[in-house]
Amino acid sequence: MAVREVRASVSGELKTLENQKGDIYSESLQAPERKYKSNEKASYYPVTVTAEDEAGNQTTASPETDGGALILEVREKQIFPLQLIAANAMREEIGFVKENIDLDLDIGGTYDFEIRIDMNVWQKEKFWYNHILFVPDTEYGGIMEDLEVVTKTNEIVFRGDTWRGMLRRKVVEPPNGSGNLVLNGELNSVIRGLVGTRFSDLFVVDDADTGIIVQGWTVDRYVLLYDAVMKLLEHFGHRLQIAYVQGKGLDPGAVHLRAVPAVDWSGEIEYSQDSRVHFDIRDSRKGINHLVCASTGRNDERIVLHLYVQEDGSIGRIQHYFGLQERAAVYEFTSADAESLLDYGTKQLKALQNYKKINLSVSDMDLELGDIVGGRERVTGTVLNKPITRKILKMSKKRTEINYEIKGDD
Repeated sequence: MAVREVRASVSGELKTLENQKGDIYSESLQAPERKYKSNEKASYYPVTVTAEDEAGNQTTASPETDGGALILEVREKQIFPLQLIAANAMREEIGFVKENIDLDLDIGGTYDFEIRIDMNVWQKEKFWYNHILFVPDTEYGGIMEDLEVVTKTNEIVFRGDTWRGMLRRKVVEPPNGSGNLVLNGELNSVIRGLVGTRFSDLFVVDDADTGIIVQGWTVDRYVLLYDAVMKLLEHFGHRLQIAYVQGKGLDPGAVHLRAVPAVDWSGEIEYSQDSRVHFDIRDSRKGINHLVCASTGRNDERIVLHLYVQEDGSIGRIQHYFGLQERAAVYEFTSADAESLLDYGTKQLKALQNYKKINLSVSDMDLELGDIVGGRERVTGTVLNKPITRKILKMSKKRTEINYEIKGDD
């Protein structure tokens, strides 16, 4: 029976192959970029190919069924040193930043950046309001919007939001006449609908098929755009990939977004006293374990919920810690109904409860928010296999360093 369709999948990207001639099918798929620099300088990804005939019968080939032939080898590109580029407000590139600068860029914490420039080498044509700083093909970048002149140190200081920070400056509202925004469709197309034209043509959501179909997903009312996107991605085990891509020819560059599967590196990247990676580990056991959540209002109009941390770190309605072990706090939420109060109160208590955290300082790898790494420390016995929640890029003329933060549960 004749073949009706052939599909190929690699690293979460699914594409339908075109019939070129006879039994030959082909299509171009973008090779995944693994930014962790291994000794082999290469990464290997399984490829799955599925053929379907006109009767709907399917045959699938994968590395498990073909003896390992369907493996994509991706040679790593050089990550360091990172090259910082300045562009004007029209996104026309001015040139590399070779001046004596200090850059501090935070992804996942404050979501902003600060660049300090020696006043003797500062040029208004290069560093000015609404100008862009970026490292090509990474999410390191943002728009300069806050200027400070520091005469004591003879510096010009510019600050601004990172690309993620800009996503946190937009709010998703429910449609007129509707209680909530409901999402349906392929994952990247749904994100494209959420982002829309809020950033004109600066932000672009790539047209890549994740193979994930969102059905009836309800967006929280009046939520930050970034939070809406991240909650959706976390549910489907994906992370948000962001990269500033330079334009071709005279075309301006743009910030490209796409949903990609989160990568679990814990099997091959573990930080401990045995490694040469600098880190500090914190096991805090003085967190809040009882949160009294109250809406605004008077007397009986107020909704009050009691939330408690359980022994396993989860949040419940039954008290587990008493006496000296109980640590309580009050959380007030404006005009909340019971469902919203429970949702936001749970998030608040998770942020306040006991936690374990690892801060890493490395200079030869670039991992992404949402990727999972492992850590262990012999003194406290702390072991973590958790996603990266924060990255801080520090760049100067002498050194480039990326610090990671991995936060775990109690």
